[in-house]
Amino acid sequence: MKAKTGLTLFVVAASGLLAALVSYGKVGADSASAKAAPKPPPHPALAVTLVAPRATDWPRVIEASGGLFAWQEGVIAAETGGLRVVEVTVDVGDQVKRGQVLARLDQDTVKADVAQQEARVAQVRAALAEARANGDRARNVKDKGAMSEQQVTQYLIAEEGAKANLAAAEAAMDMQRIRLAETRVLAVDDGVIAARAATLGTVVQPGTELFRIVRQGRVEWRAEVTAEQLAQVRPGQEAEIRLPGGTLVTGKVRIPSPTLDATTRYGLVYVELPTDSPARPGMFAQGTIRLGASPALTLPESAVVLRDGSSFVFEVLADERVAQRKVETGRRTAGQVEILSGLDAAARVVESGGAFLTDGDLVRVESSSALSGA
Repeated sequence: MKAKTGLTLFVVAASGLLAALVSYGKVGADSASAKAAPKPPPHPALAVTLVAPRATDWPRVIEASGGLFAWQEGVIAAETGGLRVVEVTVDVGDQVKRGQVLARLDQDTVKADVAQQEARVAQVRAALAEARANGDRARNVKDKGAMSEQQVTQYLIAEEGAKANLAAAEAAMDMQRIRLAETRVLAVDDGVIAARAATLGTVVQPGTELFRIVRQGRVEWRAEVTAEQLAQVRPGQEAEIRLPGGTLVTGKVRIPSPTLDATTRYGLVYVELPTDSPARPGMFAQGTIRLGASPALTLPESAVVLRDGSSFVFEVLADERVAQRKVETGRRTAGQVEILSGLDAAARVVESGGAFLTDGDLVRVESSSALSGA
């Protein structure tokens, strides 16, 4: 009985060992098969479209902002005093011509003074006529002894005094006539009335400001620029500004400022605007000053990725892997950006989607039609 039990245990152990050997052989075969099988190809990280840098001429511009001011303002003040404003013929915003009557002062007192002075002139002329007659008689009898030397001298001196009195009276009359003319307040130049202080019934004094005009209706944009930018500006260059309402106005540089502000270190560029534009003094506007054109190497803005404060593009190499290139960017316009350095002109660049790529990623090129425009 014991012999039979020992035999049974031996058979079971042998069967287990055989099964283990068979299993180990199968695993070894599977491992060898796995090593012999080819690895699957790597999966592309992204399907991309390629674009090449384009060389073109781009305008050079200066972006600036600043206020709008009158080219020059004209102050129209009262030239005489103590008279009342009796008529105002214009209002703010009116176009005026040089010499046009803007207001009138009361003339009654001045006209009375003129009449009085005219009478005074008539009196002096009569006195001069009498003195001249006495002088003529004195000269005629001077050598005949009919009149003393002293009397002759008195008549001649009286004649000269009468002439001086007449000149003084006529000068005083001219002053009164000038004062009468000054009761008409006239425009000093063509322009637009910007301010009106004249009010009916006000008694004005000499120098009282009555009106302020924008001379010739000319408005200019005074753009604030840095010293480096100011050095590039020349008279006659075009400038385009955007008014608060969105209207675009084109003007020309009149003159760059010869000095810079000692506090802000900014200089002014005076840009003359068309007189028929909607620009008004007191507005604030953004604009550009066009300096000319220069060559530029450009890419679409979508091809440039911003990371950690720097700009990068992804160049596709021959094995269709990407290389991250750090670039320096410049001007931007119409969805294009200027590449100043860091990229070869013959490079193939990922047009969009670079934000999802890292250096060395494999990509699948779907289209490179944009390369034909390079």
